[in-house]
Amino acid sequence: MTPETPRWFTSSYSNNGGACVEVATNLAAPHGIVPVRDSKNVTGPAISLRTDAFTTFVAGIKSRDM
Repeated sequence: MTPETPRWFTSSYSNNGGACVEVATNLAAPHGIVPVRDSKNVTGPAISLRTDAFTTFVAGIKSRDM
């Protein structure tokens, strides 16, 4: 079995001059994680959030959306 590779993407809402993160949601269903990394440092470290933590994070951001 071949390990899955994260398929990174940046939100279409990220148009703020490069201060963005990238996520790899393709690992959510099979592994229960959502890796997150700095879009300016793609070879740097990534953190892997549990899917429930990522969902809570996104909900928190959306609740502060203006």
